[in-house]
Amino acid sequence: MIDKAAILHIPCSEYAYPLDEETFCVRLRAGRRDLVSCELYVADRACETTPIRFEGLPMERIARDERFDFFQAVFPIRHTRLCYYFRLQGQEEWTYYYGDIFTRELADLQMEGNWVDGRSEYFQYPAILRTEIARPPKWMNTACFYNVFPDSFADGSDALAGPAKSGGRLGGTLRGVTENLEHIARLGCNGLYLNPIFTAKSYHKYDTIDYYHVDPCFGTDDDLRSLVQKAHKMGMRVVLDGVFNHSGTGFFAFQDVLKRGASSPYFHWYDFVPPTGPGLDEQGHPNYACFAYVPEMPKLNTANPQVQAYFAEVGRYWVEEFRVDGWRLDVANEISKEFWRVFRRAVKAADPDCVLIGEVWENARDWLRYDLLDSVMNYDFRRHCRDFFALGRIDAAGFAARVTNIVLRYPEPYLRAQLNLLDSHDVCRFLSLCGGDERRMRLAVVFQMLFPGTPCVFYGDEAGLTGVTEPEYRRPMDWENAEGSWFDFYRQVAGLRAKYLNGTERFTVLAAAPQSRLFGYALEREGLCLTVWLNAGDVPCPLPEAEEAERLWEQNASHEALGPWGFRVCRQARRPTVLSN
Repeated sequence: MIDKAAILHIPCSEYAYPLDEETFCVRLRAGRRDLVSCELYVADRACETTPIRFEGLPMERIARDERFDFFQAVFPIRHTRLCYYFRLQGQEEWTYYYGDIFTRELADLQMEGNWVDGRSEYFQYPAILRTEIARPPKWMNTACFYNVFPDSFADGSDALAGPAKSGGRLGGTLRGVTENLEHIARLGCNGLYLNPIFTAKSYHKYDTIDYYHVDPCFGTDDDLRSLVQKAHKMGMRVVLDGVFNHSGTGFFAFQDVLKRGASSPYFHWYDFVPPTGPGLDEQGHPNYACFAYVPEMPKLNTANPQVQAYFAEVGRYWVEEFRVDGWRLDVANEISKEFWRVFRRAVKAADPDCVLIGEVWENARDWLRYDLLDSVMNYDFRRHCRDFFALGRIDAAGFAARVTNIVLRYPEPYLRAQLNLLDSHDVCRFLSLCGGDERRMRLAVVFQMLFPGTPCVFYGDEAGLTGVTEPEYRRPMDWENAEGSWFDFYRQVAGLRAKYLNGTERFTVLAAAPQSRLFGYALEREGLCLTVWLNAGDVPCPLPEAEEAERLWEQNASHEALGPWGFRVCRQARRPTVLSN
């Protein structure tokens, strides 16, 4: 019997969308091993004939996890207005599936010798509009970012001079970043993401006072201009951190509200401020909305058109005047979606190739849209790597299921632009999660670099930095060990990524059995098949024979097996047989 409760298709979602102006993608979920075959029937919903004429297309099973199989058909767009249905074949039964119902009858009826049109009852994609196709910047497909926390990085060619300047903690500057761009490039990174650099009171700069100037402790506006110009000459993109969910208490608008209360023209720039004005109770709790409950970070009313206009101009200014290549957007999921529409229009008018990367820690489906964001920070990627490589909480089958969810949760153009991270300024260092076991982190780094999306390296990971608490994981860059064994490892895997992958490869799990620690997968496009084998365990794992395989890189591997915490990356003529059936 077909488990009908397991069947899922959602029109106008990641289950049905245009890949580009020429190609359309349709997906369907079914119970694991339930279907012998799945066929898609597509028609022009504006077809002039009745009954409507459908074209049958086979659907390929592209993924399987612990509970479900996933089928997909990718086909040329011949009509811009689609209706469609599925024919599902089980072991002993078959059914049509359309309009969220299961039936053995199609929707068109014949009555008294005439056809009664039923096209409106099928699944619909009403219109493929060019302006609503997902278009993250193409350069994100081949980008590899390096994330700098400015205060902690450098104040010269290879060091923090210290003591910290006013408003800072460790004394890092933009000039220090500029003088170390060659180090970042040698590592294999062609993108630079800077945590906040605008005038603020705290050392981390997430309490902005002036959105139009670099904080003096980091240098000058011209220092940023010089940084961007040098980065661009080296082929490196620069992304700034935009903190628009909240301001600092020193921001001019909040200062005016403090002075005038409800009579301030900026009173409605902030959320939930009483008419008497903002203040603190006896326990020091704010009587106004904040980021979390931090009084120094009052929450902006991002639904206010005046606020939207102000920050859209901020976004445009730095893109147009300083030629920065994009924005990482703090607390993006707590901000009005209309704010992001206004912001997007402004910065894309200044540079259509500018990228907008949201800080969204969970499933970001609601924010990845043609009129909102291009990408998000993929914290789920980190969580899954933590549980498989660092902590060993899940087996290979569980890891494959989670990875499959990442691959299929968004339309493919957004998958290619995901910012895949292991570390950031907000989480403990991944090497610390690994208990200092470098073998575990090396496997995670191989996976990070050779997986669909855009990898992001946090400063110091290439020096083996550790840290569990905030002061520790934001510790000074270790320049004495900046280009040692960890650096060489990152450079080698980043080099493989740059040499072989162009961001269009299809991801397929090859091996991920229950209770196993062997995870294998393929990355394929026309003319290329890379296979990656990772043994995240203490017991050797046999490998399948690889036909015509060229071993590109391996550690702790023999001809027939991977040793404990070993890996192998191969290039071969075609994908090997899938083992995780």
